Amino acid sequence: MSPKKQWNINTADAGHEGEIAAMAEALGIRIPTAALLWNRGYTNAKEAEQFLKKETVMFHDPFLMPGMDIACMRIEAAVERGEKIIIYGDYDVDGVTSVSILCLYLKSRGADVDYYIPNRIGEGYGINRAALEQVAHGGASLMITVDTGITAVDEIEYAKSLGIDVLVTDHHECHDILPDAIAVINPRRPDSSYPFKELAGVGVVFKLLSALEYRAAQRAGEEGYAYMRRLCEDYADLVAIGTVADVMPLVDENRLIVSVGLNLIEKTKRKGLAALIDQSLAGSDPKGGKTAKKKKITSSFIGYTIAPRINAAGRISSAERAVELFMTDSEAEAYAISEDLCNTNRQRQIEENAIIARANAKIREELDFEKDKIIVLAEDNWHHGVIGIVSSRITEKYNLPSILISFEGDVGKGSGRSIKGINLVEALKACSDLLVKFGGHELAAGLSVERDKLPELRRRLNEYVSTHLTDAEVVTNIDIDAEIGISDITIDQASELYLLEPYGIANPVPVFALCDVQVAEINAIGAGKHTKMLLEHGGKYVTALFFGKNPGELGVVSGDTVDVAFNLDINDFQNQRTVQLLVRDIRLSGEIRESLAADREEYERIKEAIRTGERYPIDDSIIPVRDDFAGVYLYLKQLARQNLDVVSIRAMQRYFAHSGISRSAVKLMLCIDIFNETNVVGIEPLQGDAHGDIPSDCYRFKLNFVKTKVNLEKSSIYKRLKNMPRE
Repeated sequence: MSPKKQWNINTADAGHEGEIAAMAEALGIRIPTAALLWNRGYTNAKEAEQFLKKETVMFHDPFLMPGMDIACMRIEAAVERGEKIIIYGDYDVDGVTSVSILCLYLKSRGADVDYYIPNRIGEGYGINRAALEQVAHGGASLMITVDTGITAVDEIEYAKSLGIDVLVTDHHECHDILPDAIAVINPRRPDSSYPFKELAGVGVVFKLLSALEYRAAQRAGEEGYAYMRRLCEDYADLVAIGTVADVMPLVDENRLIVSVGLNLIEKTKRKGLAALIDQSLAGSDPKGGKTAKKKKITSSFIGYTIAPRINAAGRISSAERAVELFMTDSEAEAYAISEDLCNTNRQRQIEENAIIARANAKIREELDFEKDKIIVLAEDNWHHGVIGIVSSRITEKYNLPSILISFEGDVGKGSGRSIKGINLVEALKACSDLLVKFGGHELAAGLSVERDKLPELRRRLNEYVSTHLTDAEVVTNIDIDAEIGISDITIDQASELYLLEPYGIANPVPVFALCDVQVAEINAIGAGKHTKMLLEHGGKYVTALFFGKNPGELGVVSGDTVDVAFNLDINDFQNQRTVQLLVRDIRLSGEIRESLAADREEYERIKEAIRTGERYPIDDSIIPVRDDFAGVYLYLKQLARQNLDVVSIRAMQRYFAHSGISRSAVKLMLCIDIFNETNVVGIEPLQGDAHGDIPSDCYRFKLNFVKTKVNLEKSSIYKRLKNMPRE
């Protein structure tokens, strides 16, 4: 089962060509960029310029968060009295950056400060009693939580009994009861008047630093906002990394802080960050050395290159290693830690691939998508640090919420991801009587569950999702900002899109549509895992890459006319810059779609007549004969020798046409069915086209070893075909 897809091309610019051209001229930008801004709601030059220059964004008053004054006074008292302070954080990128900036800041204020991050494997998420006992034994009298603690009601009571004052800073959803801490700082508190709720955990810590620095500036008689400039220069890089990595909406304060942070990272003086960027780029260089030119730092580079390496520490080994990276002043240590993180990330990738393979097998074996509206998978000893990533992949592939649970003994720890329309925390809350604990965001959550409760949990979650999820929400929407022509695809146009950075949730990377272009060439790359195409229209050519699918899975062959949804990208290789398309989706266009739809309709009509025994008249030409079976089988065998396992009916037709043989699509599909029925070939139809209204003409196949010769004419499908009336 694969999700249906729906292309939504924004046409708000239609009929406004003159106004868009005027806006482009006023701002000195290209018309496609102006059309993109128009379609995103910036419909005059002033609004568009304010967005591009971020003039309408400002930092909000941190004291609008309840408890901020109290938190500041308690921290200042601890610093003045020389109390031991422990920062208790989470092991993901948001947690690591939160720990790092608070620890660095308090050290700069002369505090006696250290940090504690639980081990994901041995301790799991959140505050635990054994850790609190260790903190108390170390002599700490103040503990500040970062990116965690909002649901730790019992644990914070225990901390108080050990003589530890606790300040909570967090950004996760609040439960009905808040912890009884000295202060609980969270923009999502029901009683909070703070105007922006979507800060990352590191963003909340940054607001705490802002409040502390403001109070210090006031005491020193300092006027103006110099204190905020200092904070941004010292910490905005790490705040940006944590915010992007935690997939927070890049609007309001987040957009401002990430913009500032990206600029700082470009010229970073932080030894650990510089080393990690160098190591990451070296890892992407085929020769294994440093790349000749620094890569432009974008939110995508953070999300796909930097963040996974920081995350890998907490997932596979210890997140403390990542904190050490940001704290060190030693270049040698920075490079040693960076190398460790890159190696750990490679280990994480191996673990991830193994779990993905097993999860997909379990989905095929265990799930019925007519009934199952949430994918809940469980296994013994899946790596706790990787199941969240795999859950993301599963949700992305099937467009359904998913939860992966790893059991060790009688209790399993799970990680889940969701889709628009299903608040995963609310879904878990509806099943809270079955859970040991749970917490998280609307789209990502964690849980613990006893083994014997799993069947009922799966049933109740399915019940919840079925009630709250509509058929419309199961469709994967491909939202396209604008349609452009092939002449608009230039280096200059791709470069200009950097003006809209930083990209992320609520300000996504622009997606364009290029329609009615011909596939001049199509080839598998990357050991057959990816596809490279050369697209042509009007004598102009452009290179397009589709990662994660080979040509057979795309259902597109050379000569097809297609529509492409894509991100515009610059390929910078060996100092040669070329424009390319990163394809998000592809569909057949024009007459090919109509022809495929007609063939599929006729095929389905014949299949239904075979099933019911209806006397539906057919043409003799669609009934396969011996040469047809032999030709199809030899073609499949040829694909299998190339380690390919996907066959396209249209590609097959073109293959035979080169030899002067014409075989209809309907005949070839019936051949496939007969092979499948007689177990000569195992067949699995692939997903439909981008709209979901035309089934695919692609099949995943596996040649079966048959000991004895199979008489295909004894197939029930074949017999019924032969007995159907002729036109």
